[in-house]
Amino acid sequence: MEIPTASTCTQAEARPDPVPTFPDPSDQPITLQEVFAKEESPLLRYAYGIVGQRETAEDLVQEVFLRLHTHWDEVTNPRAWLFRSVRNLALNHLRKSRSQTALDSQPELPSAEPDPEQALGQLEAIGSLQFLIAELPPQDQQLIRLKYQRKLKYDQISQQTGLSVGNVGYRLHHLLKNLADSLRKLGIESAEG
Repeated sequence: MEIPTASTCTQAEARPDPVPTFPDPSDQPITLQEVFAKEESPLLRYAYGIVGQRETAEDLVQEVFLRLHTHWDEVTNPRAWLFRSVRNLALNHLRKSRSQTALDSQPELPSAEPDPEQALGQLEAIGSLQFLIAELPPQDQQLIRLKYQRKLKYDQISQQTGLSVGNVGYRLHHLLKNLADSLRKLGIESAEG
């Protein structure tokens, strides 16, 4: 039996079999449930960063998902729509809270407040950081509290936790690095960056 070579094969015989094509998963329509599963936690952190109250943040995110459900067929970019909507609802909530507080109190003299956008960014960063710290294991939360809330030195932290001074420094260094990385992934840059 003769083994076919490129010169003896007809064009039809020389062509490889067509590669089967499979549908690209990104071409499949995304469902509201998938959007909810993927975006709920980032939206909660974002809302919490703006309003500073977990319960209020949860209410805002729930409201936004209900609105998305109503407008699902009209929304082309659900993630952007959700974040914009949470921001708008959170700012409306803050304005409403501020106006209620202003009615209850004496008028204040104008102060040298920072730019509202800058202040909002700082609130978002603080809220996101608090949320990330709350998700840490209790022993890591304790290290951060001892160092940054009680302002203890490494040797004092060592005495309270039973960790060596070197281990305290090592763990705090890595905790801060991981928190900074998490903030960057959320789109929040540190003051040094």
